[in-house]
Amino acid sequence: MNDSAAATEPAISRGVTMAHTVIRRMPFTLGFLGVVVILGIASGGLWRRLDERSWFPDIAYGWPPLTEGRWWTPLSGSFFGLTPFQYCCMVVIFAAGVGWAEWRLGTLRTALVCLSGQLIGILGAAVTVGLLAHTHLDWADRLSEVRDVGFTTATFSALAAVSATLRSPWRLRVRAVLSAHVALTFLFESTFADLMHLLAIAVWLPVGEKLFSRTEHGFWPRTRREVRMLAFIGLLVIATASVAVYFFPSNSLLGPTENERGSLWSTILTVVVITVVAEQLRKGRRWAWWGTLVYGLLHVVFTLVLLGVAIGTDYETTGAVTVGTGLLWAVEVALLYGGRGAFRVPVRRKITDGALSGTDPGKALRALLARYGGSTMSWMTTWPENKYWFAADGERCVAYQRHAGTIVVLTDPIGPAELLPATIAGFTDRCEAAGLIPCLFSTTEAVADIAGELGWRSVQIAEDTIVDLPQLEFKGKAWQDIRSAINRANKEGIEFRLVELADEPFALIAQVRAISEEWVGEKGLPEMGFTLGGVEEALDPAVRVGLAVDASGTVHGVTSWLPVYGPGDEIRGWTLDVMRRRPDGFRPVVEFLIASSCQAFKTEGAELVSLSGAPLARSASTDGAEPIDRLLEGLGAAMEPYYGFRSLHSFKAKFQPRHEPVYLCYRDEADLPRIGIALTKAYLPEVSAKDLMALGASG
Repeated sequence: MNDSAAATEPAISRGVTMAHTVIRRMPFTLGFLGVVVILGIASGGLWRRLDERSWFPDIAYGWPPLTEGRWWTPLSGSFFGLTPFQYCCMVVIFAAGVGWAEWRLGTLRTALVCLSGQLIGILGAAVTVGLLAHTHLDWADRLSEVRDVGFTTATFSALAAVSATLRSPWRLRVRAVLSAHVALTFLFESTFADLMHLLAIAVWLPVGEKLFSRTEHGFWPRTRREVRMLAFIGLLVIATASVAVYFFPSNSLLGPTENERGSLWSTILTVVVITVVAEQLRKGRRWAWWGTLVYGLLHVVFTLVLLGVAIGTDYETTGAVTVGTGLLWAVEVALLYGGRGAFRVPVRRKITDGALSGTDPGKALRALLARYGGSTMSWMTTWPENKYWFAADGERCVAYQRHAGTIVVLTDPIGPAELLPATIAGFTDRCEAAGLIPCLFSTTEAVADIAGELGWRSVQIAEDTIVDLPQLEFKGKAWQDIRSAINRANKEGIEFRLVELADEPFALIAQVRAISEEWVGEKGLPEMGFTLGGVEEALDPAVRVGLAVDASGTVHGVTSWLPVYGPGDEIRGWTLDVMRRRPDGFRPVVEFLIASSCQAFKTEGAELVSLSGAPLARSASTDGAEPIDRLLEGLGAAMEPYYGFRSLHSFKAKFQPRHEPVYLCYRDEADLPRIGIALTKAYLPEVSAKDLMALGASG
């Protein structure tokens, strides 16, 4: 009995402490809900419809109360619910949404947001329908007679405002869900409350961004995954509209929807097709992007034509569903076009000619890598955005991307070393036949020398940092920082785990995604690609991932390691790709992760670890260098505040690496401007002209 009581006391103590914290942090939320519940009991609104009461017109808001001089109704109507079910729903939503906002924004700011948002919604909606009444718009005529109560608009305002305080990707997700809900309900239901919600978030999304955003700014997604997710959500919203119209027909702003519902089977087919295409958009498939963009454009144009016919003639040719979905498709098309760089994953077609005819190119490339080996960056050629050229003998492969009429070959060609000159020459002929400019990017010194013998020119663009594992020992003064990181991790209970990320639980993968996307969100420019992978690439079963996890299961940092193959299907080393840390986590976690990974790979018998080359960063001075070298030096300095390449290069020096130069090979200086544009598009597919101008100004 005593033991049971003793065990219960800590739980009670924690409960009391939590309750005290909630009361202290959320007085506005709790106080408002307390008043609502008391009024609900006193009025009987918790068990009976309020509009059945004789005094309902005295407390309800809308356009009629304003014309009747009941100026207090925007406040009085904000403490009631129309039905018992509405009461329950609003209380739950308010407690969750406004309580969360108050926890993050503080009591005073949350109260001001809720009060102003509620008044903006009520007064704005009332004045809007009042001005539009008697203008042959049936919707406005109907709503100009509506009297309503409720406080959901305050919740929507709070959610719109607090979204500015979130880090990526949650700020985008909250805003996307909020906007999608408001768009659907306003277009296809169009109640007085829907208009209130629309006006409130139209004000508080930009105002909240201006007042409360600290670490990130803007509304456009920063990563390829966020762009794809937003396009995915957009298609699901369109599918949801079809379902909502079929099961819940209404008389909306755009007209009645009942006669445009279609059949149940057509609705099911529409939802299935959209869901399949949406899933491919989420994966970044190019064909899905093209198909959706073309269909969306046709839908928008078709809607505009029908509207023109309807306006110019007496014949009724279109209705609410057509116009409403046309507006949704217009938004989806704008998103797809603006984020077109995120949808570059090609369809993995079979090789149609040569010795590898009928083979999947991705599998063929991996087989060649295992057979002949590659450079420390060679695994990046397997990433889905790349395309491939295979020689007729099936023993040689070149991975590349095409941008601005330029073919950017990624790292060394794969195949027998003695055939490298023939491989480069053959691929060059193929590019010239197509009128394209070829360049070799991130090649080793050996390939740069071969290209030089074929008349190419080269410039060093980075340095690969190599740690030789057989001789690695963390001894001596030079390794003091690394030893300190390992010792501190042991004291704080931080465990190192070397895993295949795809096999880990969903909750852990979600933590890794959150850490990565928060890191990207802090940058001044969008997520980089090409030779810089992310979580999607780390999910490849061939990639090893290092995790720093504490006793509670919290991930403090993550590194991913790409295999480096030697001849004969042997992994001779590993290359660092993803390197992220939790902002509020264990500070020297990256040093701990890299050191622990090196120790693990050494134990497994690996020869080397590459810490990768930081683009536009190197050890040697550019004094007396060629103009192209000085240009790259200046570009690296301009991008340093955004991506910290030079700081990263200096950080890697802690591991006492040796350096191997990495080159860009080109045929003619006249090609360099187009090569520069192509590389910019390869690394920053989402970059805008405004971003580039800001980058240039900073330089």
